[in-house]
Amino acid sequence: MTLLREPHHDGSPTYVSDEAPAPGSTVTVRLRTDAADPVEQVWVRTTYDAEPTYHPCTPTRGEHVVWWEGSLPVHNPVTNYRFLLDGPPSEAHGAQRWLSAVGVVDHDPPDAFDFRLSSHHAPPDWARDGVVYQVFPDRFARSAAADQRETPSWAVPADWEDEVVYEGFDPRTPLQFYGGDLDGITEHLGHLADLGVRIVYTTPVFPGESNHRYNASTFEQVDPLLGGDAAYVRLATAVHERGWRILGDLTTNHTGDTHEWFVAARDVAGAPARSFYYFLPDGSYECWMGHGTLPKLNHDDPALRTAMVDGPDSVVARWLRPPYDLDGWRVDVANMTGRLGAIDVNHEVARLVRRTAEAERADAFVIGEHNHDASTDVDGDGWHGTMNYSGFSWPIWSWLRDPASPARAFGRPVPVPRRPGGSVVRSIREWEGRYGWRATTCSWNILGSHDSARIRTVTGSGETHRVAAGLQFTMPGVPMLFAGDEIGLEGVNGEDARRPFPWADPAGWDDDTLATYAGLGRLRHEHEALRRGGLRWAHVDDDALVYLREHPAGSVLVAARRTAGPAIALDAGALGFADGSLLLGAGTDSDLVDAGGVVTIPASDGPSFGVWTL
Repeated sequence: MTLLREPHHDGSPTYVSDEAPAPGSTVTVRLRTDAADPVEQVWVRTTYDAEPTYHPCTPTRGEHVVWWEGSLPVHNPVTNYRFLLDGPPSEAHGAQRWLSAVGVVDHDPPDAFDFRLSSHHAPPDWARDGVVYQVFPDRFARSAAADQRETPSWAVPADWEDEVVYEGFDPRTPLQFYGGDLDGITEHLGHLADLGVRIVYTTPVFPGESNHRYNASTFEQVDPLLGGDAAYVRLATAVHERGWRILGDLTTNHTGDTHEWFVAARDVAGAPARSFYYFLPDGSYECWMGHGTLPKLNHDDPALRTAMVDGPDSVVARWLRPPYDLDGWRVDVANMTGRLGAIDVNHEVARLVRRTAEAERADAFVIGEHNHDASTDVDGDGWHGTMNYSGFSWPIWSWLRDPASPARAFGRPVPVPRRPGGSVVRSIREWEGRYGWRATTCSWNILGSHDSARIRTVTGSGETHRVAAGLQFTMPGVPMLFAGDEIGLEGVNGEDARRPFPWADPAGWDDDTLATYAGLGRLRHEHEALRRGGLRWAHVDDDALVYLREHPAGSVLVAARRTAGPAIALDAGALGFADGSLLLGAGTDSDLVDAGGVVTIPASDGPSFGVWTL
């Protein structure tokens, strides 16, 4: 199915004059239609305090395209808009059509998928232009100092080559201790540099009686098992000396049951921290998903907010100052924070986290974990973006998943199904519409994390894994690699995915995949279109996805295939074709040419991925 001739708009600089306009200003928006499409009039429809208003657009006609330009008033903090197209009816459509973020329809659709323009302060450029590398400290690398530390009493010691215990509810799973530390990360920053990484994100570094440390016992210090405060300073300093950024991981939803606040609240009569948690009359307490070791924090309590998220003395603020100078936070279980039954102060908490962080450093970044619909939590003045499971991970998994793969998507009673390209693109468009362009472009494109199966296990092959990596680095959003993806590590679920990084066995690495990740990282830094460009679909069928990343500084064409397939012919005029030099190929090695007005993407004998100049 060729989509090049469809009307198109997105939130990128080609189509919107100002992505972060001031309240009360007017933004110029542009719509692209094909010259052969008999559109006679176009209006941009927005809402003024929830009342629809229509603003006419002016056409500029070219040989292959008509650009419709209109003025969009920015009256509300987040402005929703869509386009109304009018012209003579045809066999393909009626006289009137609507264009929203999910595409063109003949009926008046709900506002849920309208384009969005936010007047809230934009996310920092570094957060959207970087490549993120996630480290699970216990499993990444051990420095020499790690050998001198005693194994804690709660831990089940493991040698680096031991298999991870992950089946069922084995009590050893959260206690299996490999002893990776922060200096181990610092010693391997050169490996990250080779991949084009610019942002280092570690899972929690606060003490906690588990290998994952999401059950913090204090927020006042770094776990001595990781090297303590001094090791964290060394890591942050080394990261910043490279011109990179570092993000912490904060559990705002809960603490551990060994946390100093909780111990006082439970054991000390009249303790101020008693109001920090939800204690019930029988002495029990609310906790995360029934896990008694993770008591839930009460963000309805002003004292807890002051201690945790609000103001210069809060946990959020302190770690953004010297000597650590964190550049922001990934917020764990952000979707549940501040929510309990009828209580919902989630957005107030998100707003406070962001306000507090930006008061410490103007370019701070806060991203919320949310594994389903984060649309009510982003694109405002709260989280800048989300770990984009719904809008990226699950669609890509469902397109590339090997039907024989044992990979498990967390929380689902059945595996993610294998779906055709059209269904996948529909899903991507819907989530892009729900989140808005800006929130989509600063959310993380993740193929897996410490909470999910590995992408190599999902795809079942290196060739298809490399296609997934290509999509991760070339679609709107920020690529986040989970340490080990680049060498083809496997894992059937989140716990199994936390296998130690095999530094001592480079012969077991997938060098082709490693080279692909390095090439994609380089390409993303070199081409602004891959960081800031729009997304216009060119061709979609069951087994192929072809799209353009358009930007005034230069555009690129991307083609991904999950299986062998025939050549794909594209109209050069509708494509805006000028030059087709291959920038990167995995399973393809041909430049593109204009042959009589047709550009042909060559046939493929298996999974393949290509990026060309345009």
